[in-house]
Amino acid sequence: MIREFHLADFLTLGNAASGTGAVLLAMLYMASQSSEHFFYAALLAPVAFAFDVADGKVARARHQHSALGRELDSLSDVISFGVAPAALAFAAGMQGGWDALILAYFVCCGVSRLARYNVTAETLSEGGDKVKYFEGTPIPTSVVLTAILAAACWQGRIGNDLWGGAWSIGPWTLHPLVLLFALSGTLMISKTLRIPKL
Repeated sequence: MIREFHLADFLTLGNAASGTGAVLLAMLYMASQSSEHFFYAALLAPVAFAFDVADGKVARARHQHSALGRELDSLSDVISFGVAPAALAFAAGMQGGWDALILAYFVCCGVSRLARYNVTAETLSEGGDKVKYFEGTPIPTSVVLTAILAAACWQGRIGNDLWGGAWSIGPWTLHPLVLLFALSGTLMISKTLRIPKL
């Protein structure tokens, strides 16, 4: 199988490894409560993004597009820009029932967004080898959410001091900051929002 991989595919795996590292560091933070672990987890988001950009550039430069590469890219993006930010948000203190529901919604939106992109990429490229625009925001925009969480940690505003506090709604708790994840997920699956691909 490795023989079928191109250079761009190995860069894509760098994306996946970065996202996995972020999830593991988020779990380590929950055990250690060391802000160092939280910051390292957040730092892996831009690292994953750099790999994500690099794999596309290399694939185009070397004319090595493949169905395998596209699937690898999507699966890696789900980890790095879907599961990892959700895990970091959970570690930051968004652990109420409503929080968990919204974080699951966010990840599901990311998965749906990537699946739709893979199915419609050929149509959206209009016969060329590059898609002209995105329907909905690309999943890597969740790097912004990770940056917000890192800023909150920097100011000591995670855990019980999470920005926005906590609301008890029915049987569960909601941290208003988690609504940014709901907004991000909703923008990802929007069909009316068209963003030019650079």
